[in-house]
Amino acid sequence: MTEKTRFKLPEAKETPSRFRNTIGKYIIKRSSRCTSCGRCAELCPHGVHRRFDIYSKPFRPVEHKCIGFKCRKNDYYCVDNCPENALTLKANPLLETLGDYRWTAEMLLGHFEMAETGDLPRVDLEYNLGNSGGGFDKIRFVHPDPEEYLDISDEEVDTRMDLNKTGDGRPEKTLSLPVYGGGMSYGSTALSIIVGRARAARRLNTMTCTGEGGYPPDFLPYKEHVITQVATGLFGVREETVKYCPVMEFKYAQGAKPGLGGHLLGEKVTEAVAKMRETVVGSSLFSPFPFHSVYSVEDHKKHLDWMKEINTDVLCSVKVSTPTDVDMVAVGAYYAGAHIVHIDGSYGGTGAAPDIAKKNIAMPIEYAIPKVHQFLKDEGARDKICLIASGGIRNGMDVAKAIALGADGCVIGTADLVACECVRCTNCESGRGCARGIATTDSELGEMCTQEYAEQRIINMYLAWRKQWCEILRSFGMKSIKELTGRTDLLVHLDYLEEEERGKYPPAPNYKMVR
Repeated sequence: MTEKTRFKLPEAKETPSRFRNTIGKYIIKRSSRCTSCGRCAELCPHGVHRRFDIYSKPFRPVEHKCIGFKCRKNDYYCVDNCPENALTLKANPLLETLGDYRWTAEMLLGHFEMAETGDLPRVDLEYNLGNSGGGFDKIRFVHPDPEEYLDISDEEVDTRMDLNKTGDGRPEKTLSLPVYGGGMSYGSTALSIIVGRARAARRLNTMTCTGEGGYPPDFLPYKEHVITQVATGLFGVREETVKYCPVMEFKYAQGAKPGLGGHLLGEKVTEAVAKMRETVVGSSLFSPFPFHSVYSVEDHKKHLDWMKEINTDVLCSVKVSTPTDVDMVAVGAYYAGAHIVHIDGSYGGTGAAPDIAKKNIAMPIEYAIPKVHQFLKDEGARDKICLIASGGIRNGMDVAKAIALGADGCVIGTADLVACECVRCTNCESGRGCARGIATTDSELGEMCTQEYAEQRIINMYLAWRKQWCEILRSFGMKSIKELTGRTDLLVHLDYLEEEERGKYPPAPNYKMVR
């Protein structure tokens, strides 16, 4: 199969939560009046009520599958059909404490459901928009003309992304989705999670990235889908690992903490992590902000030439943050010989990134994308470089908006962790602080999540996102995601509309973009 041949995507496979008691938008209580008649289990088509034989008592309701009060209009509404009036339904008060302004409780629950089923949520959840008051939450697609709707199947819609547009004779690598996994280092995240991401990338024909923690041997079976990152600390960077990779990424800065460099606190530097990074157990690790060997585009070109000599087939990516002159940085990277310019905005990072940096430094990614896109067009270079955006890309709708602003695709980080049931508790910097066993180096906690579980949950989430992209493209009469690139005419920003016009694009939780 060549790179240009359409890759057959995997099938979604239901992958339930690894926790016994799941979190739902609604709570269903069964009182002592219940006689275990099984009427609720017999009626409910969503699998909320479970009963395995006529002699058993019903299990606790699977609350995250309940569609809530809108079920009242259905003949199978369990509360009204219970002969003993033993069932009550109410909103879950836990949602008031879950999530944050960018990743709201409903967005988290929506992604949990997508990761479980591989489909868009049936429960009435606002998973496209947060409550940040800015960023992508203020951007909407215009209402499509119904006459433009293209009646084709998802299989006929092309969501591929080309990583090498330069025509320099190096491999023309094509991904099946306009997204790939961002850098998560060995040490910042459990090994089962990062290997699960690599396994998912192979099955989806996309990529994931090592981050700056080195290249664990567990990545070798998936090496054709693993990006090696070379960051300023050079932790774990070896010539043989550069030879493994199809794509190498120089990380000059991270949008969540530009000017600060990376950091890994000593609590997470276990014996295995220290060995991989060639450092001391328990010692906090800080990457310097700049590469002290790079102070000009010419110096940067030496870096790229060095990698291209070590690996004659490698594609080179350059990850930078978004200062006001990010457009100049991007075009400089292009002329230095990069294949991919990866711009990382200020909303990114995990709970380990300091808020003082995340909220006050760097340009928001929604402003940086069109700035870089237009400058590269003016320079005649836009069709020769792959422009990738990251830094707060939370969901499939954000990806579509970023592409319409001018990106070719996006890098995803936090959403992969949410697929594995991250609840955004922001304890990522602590060795044992992650109660879900995701952002941990503790061997006991890390075993809470298997590679197979992480792999399938991430696959399911991206398959659900793809359904969303296909519907958006069909709505605007497009057959390929490439047709959406730079179509800012299809977007509106609520801050630039009169109040009357703004009312046509209601905020969360009522607004749904996809039909």
